[in-house]
Amino acid sequence: MDKIADLWSIVFSGVGGQGVLLAAEIAAIAAVSAGYDVKQTEVHGVSQRGGSVESQVRFGSKVWSPIVTPGQADIVVGLEELEGLRAAHYTHATQGTIVINELRIMPASIDDAENKYPQDTKHFLSEKGYQVISILASKTAKDLGDGRMANVVMLGAISRLLPIDDETWISTLKGRIPEKYREPNLKAFEAGKQFVEAARI
Repeated sequence: MDKIADLWSIVFSGVGGQGVLLAAEIAAIAAVSAGYDVKQTEVHGVSQRGGSVESQVRFGSKVWSPIVTPGQADIVVGLEELEGLRAAHYTHATQGTIVINELRIMPASIDDAENKYPQDTKHFLSEKGYQVISILASKTAKDLGDGRMANVVMLGAISRLLPIDDETWISTLKGRIPEKYREPNLKAFEAGKQFVEAARI
C-alpha cells in the first residue's frame, strides 16, 4: 500500500461488552508479528457494559507515541454507529477510512434516546467528505452463532486496508482466541474480509 509515511494509526471505538480492547490487542499483536514497532494506548472511557470505550493502535518502522491525534487516523473502527460518529474526527481527511458496524445501542443515560439517536450515519459522514465502509458485523456474527464475534468481523474488514498479510492475522487469531471459539471466529474474520472486498469492487 502506498503511504506518505511508514506509520499507521487505528482508532477502535465502541461500548463496553463489544470487545473493543480485544480487537485492538489482536491488531497490535498482528502488527508486532509482521515486524513493526507498535504502540497501543490504555483504555479511554468506561469499559463496563454500555459505557464508551476507545483504544488506539499505531505501528510502523518506528513509533514514538501511542496517541492518535485528530485528523491522523488511517482507520477508525466504529463497533457501534454512534461511537463511530464520535470518533470520526480522528480520521485523516484524504487517506483515512471509517469502518462502521451497522448496530445501534441506545445510551441508557439519555432520555428518549431512540428519537435523539443520529440517523443515517454513513450518509452524514460521507457528506462530510469521509470515506466510509458500513458493514453488518453484528448481524453476520449472530448468523455465525455468536454476536460477540462482531469485533472479529471488523478485524477481517480492516485487514483488507492494512499492510499485514492474511497468514499473520490468522496466526494471531489462533494464538489469542481459545480453541473452542477459534473456528467460528476464523469464519467471522473471513466474513469481514468479504464485506470490504465487495465494497471496493
